Amino acid sequence: MSAAPAIELREVFKSFGKTQIIRGVNLAIGRGERHAIIGPNGAGKSTLFNLVSGRFPVSSGTICLNGADITGLKPYQINRRGLSRSFQITNIFHRMTVFENLRCAVLWSLGYRYSFWQAVNGLRDANERAAEVMEGIGLARRRDALAGLLSYAEQRALEIGITIAGGAEVILLDEPTAGMNRSEAAHAVDLIRRVTAGRTLVMVEHDMGVVFDLADRISVLVYGEVIATDAPAAIRANAAVQEAYLGTAANSH
Repeated sequence: MSAAPAIELREVFKSFGKTQIIRGVNLAIGRGERHAIIGPNGAGKSTLFNLVSGRFPVSSGTICLNGADITGLKPYQINRRGLSRSFQITNIFHRMTVFENLRCAVLWSLGYRYSFWQAVNGLRDANERAAEVMEGIGLARRRDALAGLLSYAEQRALEIGITIAGGAEVILLDEPTAGMNRSEAAHAVDLIRRVTAGRTLVMVEHDMGVVFDLADRISVLVYGEVIATDAPAAIRANAAVQEAYLGTAANSH
């Protein structure tokens, strides 16, 4: 018997008032897969992320994580079951150092709970894990720099580090290369490929070069509906996708 998908959406709908944003999405993302969700502005991509991560409740339908129903759970409950996400807008502690940001991210996964009398500096496993992640995202030389003073690309790298630091098996990245120039985006792609190896990656991304470079499969979301899910080459050649979204961009990469 094959393993349950890492993420599965069944007939998922989401409305805000009378406005229907997500319209009956069915989607299964396999374990260890790198999956991109693309579509025009207003297609519902970030809303879909917010539904999967528990930030928004579904209006109807079911969402499963590794075969377990997570519909209606709070974001922190879903996170503890092995799903972690980044945001379109960089979400870090600006007045803490790079190392402190990463250490905060690893504490809960290592079993540490809120404690006013436990000195975090003495938590060897947390410190070692934070240092390991920091090395992995290429920010070891910036260990003691305040996060708010990092370059934009460095802040995005730190956020990716925070997202993976807890050891989650399913990673959601919302536009990880937004605002980057070509060389920064290429560096980010290398970083994402490296740090998500062996995990399930789901990303929303506008840069088609990044999408076709990273994704094993791509889903195209248009007006809240998935109109195609396939391998990158098939998506590139899909006439309906080209008409709805990609246009000449599909042929330029």
